[in-house]
Amino acid sequence: MALIGECCSDNETLEFAKRVVGESMLETDLLIDTELSKMHLEEALDFLHKFYILPQPDLFKNVSKTVEDKVGVLSYTATDPENKWEARIKIRATNPFQVKFTTTSTTPNLDHELDVLKEDILIGLHTFEDAIRQSTLYFAWVEGEDIIPEAPPTRRKKASFRMFGSNMILIYLLFFGVNLVLFLLLGIIAAIIAILALQFVIVLFSDRLLLRTSDWRITSDNPRVHILEYQLPLEEYQKFQEKFNENIIIKMKEEIYQKSLGVGLTPTCELGEETFQEYGFHCQPDLKVSKVVDVYSIVQEAASKFNIAMPQVAVSNTMIPNAAATGPSPNRGLVLITTGLLVQLEEDEILSVIGHEMGHLSGRDPLILFSIISAEFLMRFTILFPLVALSPFIYLIVALGVIFFVAKFFETRADLLSAMKIGQPQVLANALRKIGYQRLHAERISPTRLPSWVNFDPHPPIYFRIDRLESMKSPPEVKNPLIRSARDVVNGFKRTLGL
Repeated sequence: MALIGECCSDNETLEFAKRVVGESMLETDLLIDTELSKMHLEEALDFLHKFYILPQPDLFKNVSKTVEDKVGVLSYTATDPENKWEARIKIRATNPFQVKFTTTSTTPNLDHELDVLKEDILIGLHTFEDAIRQSTLYFAWVEGEDIIPEAPPTRRKKASFRMFGSNMILIYLLFFGVNLVLFLLLGIIAAIIAILALQFVIVLFSDRLLLRTSDWRITSDNPRVHILEYQLPLEEYQKFQEKFNENIIIKMKEEIYQKSLGVGLTPTCELGEETFQEYGFHCQPDLKVSKVVDVYSIVQEAASKFNIAMPQVAVSNTMIPNAAATGPSPNRGLVLITTGLLVQLEEDEILSVIGHEMGHLSGRDPLILFSIISAEFLMRFTILFPLVALSPFIYLIVALGVIFFVAKFFETRADLLSAMKIGQPQVLANALRKIGYQRLHAERISPTRLPSWVNFDPHPPIYFRIDRLESMKSPPEVKNPLIRSARDVVNGFKRTLGL
């Protein structure tokens, strides 16, 4: 899926050109590449029409859907409530999608308004594409590793990602709930020592704990993840799910593996289809894709750019796009990636995401946040104890709010470090928009963006992260990334408050 910006990748934004037609008229062309088959291109237009345009009659008018040169075309006009500008939008259902904006305006700059219109189209196409993924078969292998089925992440894996990944803030906050029990059992002094010691041990072995939740190890001897995708009609996908249980699917994967990787060959979609036929399933996919990602080389490149030791690399075989990194020091870290991330992102985008995770490792974020939370923990039972005794619940809410807000400094710094070291801030913005489109949409339709700043989430709002990265036209040079990031977070929060 292509994203807005001046950066181009192999299957992302291929062209982004502006040309002045007149003093008050501007034409903007945008090409959006997708993973959709030809059969789904016009369906995507129908989806945009039904779920994006029709629900907003006050904003859009002159809506029409036609066919030009055997290609479906969706046209509509976006208008400003104050009649200061108007944009005529034309979307052609080709791959890539061809989008043309023709704007007339009495104001000199419509960049923000155009960005909103473009982003809404991209969110709509992401949403439709994600719906199509629900009827897509995925098969992934790592050379020399166990053969397991693709499945949604278990509760254990979800918890591990959140607790041990990146900044590890949730592991610390978990101890808010066990304090009382330990105090009753051990007494105040012994309980404080026990809690701090246990937290430190978890930080020290966080890489090993997260590794245990992964499915595959990635090494220099088995560096690649091999992926086959079959985009099926919904009826065929349902038949496949009904006909074959997990054990049979594993047998299929084993046969494909033995006929390909087992003899030094790369798995192909044709080989997969032959195997399906042997089991009595004759599929006619709308789209089929084979993909090989050298994960080890990507992580190695990121580590070299950050000048840190090569971390351990692991893969979790789930189609939910995610990545995490943890470890007690930059020289003993672990990077965990899901196959969903490898499916949805291009290699330059994967590199920038890994750069974000390397930012956590190089910045020693787990240890720093451990120190911050430990300091709060000690102050809670010393100088802040009168406030705790006055209203424990209010203190807990305020303390959690402050801790999560401070954690946003470190997430923002990780973005900045990736932009500085990897050197592709626009690409990271593209990746964030792809994997975070649902949250971006939620932030867009919310009456106010304040909840996305004050919720118990260590990540800043995704719109803020994307806007910040896209404002970096070249790799930035910053003397103190943490101070710069903290200032940016505070300023972003103040703008939300209207200050």
